[in-house]
Amino acid sequence: MKLLALLGGLLLPAVSLAANSTFLNPVLPGWHSDPSCLYHKASSTFFCATSTFIAFPGIPIYASKDLINWKLVSHVWNRESQLPGQSWNTTGQMDGMYAPTLRFHDEKFWVVCEYIGDGGGGQILTGLVGVLFWTTDPYSDASWSDPVIFYPNKIDPDLFWDSSDNKNPYVATQSVILQQLDLQSGNLTPQPALSLWNGTGGVWPEGPHLYKKDGYYYLMIAEGGTALNHAIMISRARNITGPYEPYANNPILTNRKTREYFQTVGHGDLFQDGAGNWWGMCLATRGGPDWKVYPMGREAVLFPVTWEEGQWPVLQPVRGRMSGWPSLPAPSKDIPGNGPFNGDPDVYDFVTAGEPIPRNLMYWRVPRPGAITTTAKGLQLVPSRNNVTGQMIPGKPTPELSGQRGMAFIGRRQTDTLFEYTVDLVGFRPGMVGSEAGVTVFLTQLNHIDLGVAMLADREMSFRFRIEAPPGAPVPETKVVPVPEAWRGQTIRLHVTTPNTTHYDLSASLTSDPASKITVGTAWAGLVSGGTGPFTGVLLGIFNTCNGAGQGEECPDGGDKAYWQRWRYTGKGQEIAMNEVV
Repeated sequence: MKLLALLGGLLLPAVSLAANSTFLNPVLPGWHSDPSCLYHKASSTFFCATSTFIAFPGIPIYASKDLINWKLVSHVWNRESQLPGQSWNTTGQMDGMYAPTLRFHDEKFWVVCEYIGDGGGGQILTGLVGVLFWTTDPYSDASWSDPVIFYPNKIDPDLFWDSSDNKNPYVATQSVILQQLDLQSGNLTPQPALSLWNGTGGVWPEGPHLYKKDGYYYLMIAEGGTALNHAIMISRARNITGPYEPYANNPILTNRKTREYFQTVGHGDLFQDGAGNWWGMCLATRGGPDWKVYPMGREAVLFPVTWEEGQWPVLQPVRGRMSGWPSLPAPSKDIPGNGPFNGDPDVYDFVTAGEPIPRNLMYWRVPRPGAITTTAKGLQLVPSRNNVTGQMIPGKPTPELSGQRGMAFIGRRQTDTLFEYTVDLVGFRPGMVGSEAGVTVFLTQLNHIDLGVAMLADREMSFRFRIEAPPGAPVPETKVVPVPEAWRGQTIRLHVTTPNTTHYDLSASLTSDPASKITVGTAWAGLVSGGTGPFTGVLLGIFNTCNGAGQGEECPDGGDKAYWQRWRYTGKGQEIAMNEVV
């Protein structure tokens, strides 16, 4: 593979993948867990969906012509009216949209998912709730339907139509059990569900997908939990209801009990390209066998599959540098829609009122109406009473203070091992004690690294560097540095950068004077790896809060609004093996 030199001795691959059929994993870097993918013959396009849990908008749809360049073209769950009230009544950090399955049938794209939430009575859905969406245009948010609601007993629903004229699909879920789903009513039959196969004896047989090939029904599942014992198993039967014969050489894909850099390999899906070649996508984390530093969480990786007639599929082990079929689909970025490709830098100035929020930016739950808007002064964040943690505020947390009612936070996935993220805070001069606006390396409300510009109790405008992490983690003390007098009321650039593959630097400078840069704090990336966010990955973003002042959902007199411009994210390098950065 040809290589191009980059600053600091790093190397980046030239775009010559199709010639030698090699590629680098992850193909969807950053938090992209539980991928489900298909090939749409009519448009010669691959599509994938991934989990988002309580982040919103939820269930991104990516499109690609070549399996390498993936464009974010829509979100399935993109408006509050699809699940009214659900987000604000979801308390757990790992609740929300679990493990989608994406399929194409009867000229429609279908996504089935499981929403897990505590609920709050009334119309709010509680417990395990199935949600089925469809569209004829996967490039449009608005085209995604409101969900058909159904009530499975287990998580990770699959969708499988046994034939082209089969009206209602089969739904296989964790354990593994099988039912048929009525697409109109949401009824599941039979009751109780049919038991198909409980795996090979490992914990959590889940993430099932059914395939029909050469007269067999193949049932592929994840097993062993989502940590270091994660693996993919398979069985097959002549009838969809079984009995299922497990493959003698299970697991068919895993990196458990190895020294590989990619670990937790599992929860995958198989699909064909236009030439009939088989491929697979699954999740993996880049942390090595020590599994301590993996801030991007569970990412989506690609692997070739050999599947001869009447035989079991053979899945190529997941590595950072892969060899594919004799030729990958030709490189192309000819994809409709206005979303970014996953590897694109962010170049957002936020100087036009009413411009759309970029598609790759996310919230933690549905935001409050009007809390985050684009204006001529910048991206406006109206402060929320809760800070990024919520639970840190003294006293018994209420929904308004916990973050359930929408945090004034917006971020994007960290998609590179090494990167530079900067954003300009325009003329922020807080007038009330407790006001704070800043940047955050955010995993969950209980795992984040912040650099805020705050008005503290001594009425001193200061930079505040603080970390929230589980008890026992090696957390450095909160650091407070006064904002230089000459900076007050000026536009301040806040920086999050990676000095190496294991740490973050959080810094500030005057936008007008890059040489004025002050590094306020440095944090170990292990503090936002796993912990309270085992299913997610880091979001890099901005926040605004009055830190608990006020009543209900409102800060006093509406609080000190923050305006942000010149949002920039640039990838600098990907670690694809221990100590190998490209």
